[in-house]
Amino acid sequence: MKKAYLWIFWIGLVIVLILFPKIVGIYYTNFFIAFAIMAVYSQSINIELGYTRILNFGHAMFFGMGGYSAAQALSLIPGMPIWGAVLCGLLGGLVLAALLAPLVVRVSGMACAMLHVAFNALFFMLAMKVRPLTGGEDGISGFPIPPLNIAGLISIDMKDPVNFYYFATAVLGLSLWLMWYFTKTPFGQVMIAIRDNPKRVNYLGFKVPESKALVYIVGGAFAGVSGSVYALFQNLFSSDATSGLNSFQPILMTMIGGIGTFIGPIIGSAFFSIVEEVARHYTDRVELVMGVTLIIVILFAPMGFMGFYRKLKAKWGKAPSLPKI
Repeated sequence: MKKAYLWIFWIGLVIVLILFPKIVGIYYTNFFIAFAIMAVYSQSINIELGYTRILNFGHAMFFGMGGYSAAQALSLIPGMPIWGAVLCGLLGGLVLAALLAPLVVRVSGMACAMLHVAFNALFFMLAMKVRPLTGGEDGISGFPIPPLNIAGLISIDMKDPVNFYYFATAVLGLSLWLMWYFTKTPFGQVMIAIRDNPKRVNYLGFKVPESKALVYIVGGAFAGVSGSVYALFQNLFSSDATSGLNSFQPILMTMIGGIGTFIGPIIGSAFFSIVEEVARHYTDRVELVMGVTLIIVILFAPMGFMGFYRKLKAKWGKAPSLPKI
């Protein structure tokens, strides 16, 4: 019976996503794309922080590497397909994570967090100063958005907002599914075990630094994907996207939704996006509204919405507790 309900849910969700731009119009279609980008970005930090306890406070550098890689690939390589730009973004985040992994996975706690803050600050300064590659404060803009060619038979214009919505939804949806599948593999149980008791995992014969490095690389790769889709969506990518604020935003979204749960970052991203959108209609002090909202959520739901849900559920039946990080 549960499987039948699950199939009905997924079929219904696909139908809603297909009809979404026809129902709500371009403005809210673009709003949904922005939310989906942040959901993937937040999920990529969640598998590091929530599942493996890698305190990464500099995740924006992988987002930035993905965005710059996609933008430069489209600017410099004639005939670069749009899916190739996304792949370049993935590889950009992956390569940067692979370069940093041997160092960052051997430290933990606040040392790991501060190391990431330093690396992200360095990346931000390079993005500001190395203008031939990054465009500095102005960023990279005006790069061509190529059509999506399918088997050489169909060419779909990606400058059309509706067409791009379907493309972005497919790419970001696939990214979320791959990260979900990654957490459900046997290695996903190793990730959780490392988070809860790394010494015991090491005693059982699993190599903790190497395992953390793999999680770190996967998180960096999918942050790169979200950065590349963001660059395509805006047709612009600047150093602002690599700032420290952009590193902490997905962490806050993950904490509000429920850290260590897969659905938590998605809920947190939706909550942040909706509150920000509503606040913009009534005041120009959006940051103040977001800050007050965040304080209220932390006071009344310190483990996020999923933690609050499980607390309520525990009153009527058993519910697993969320990890304390």
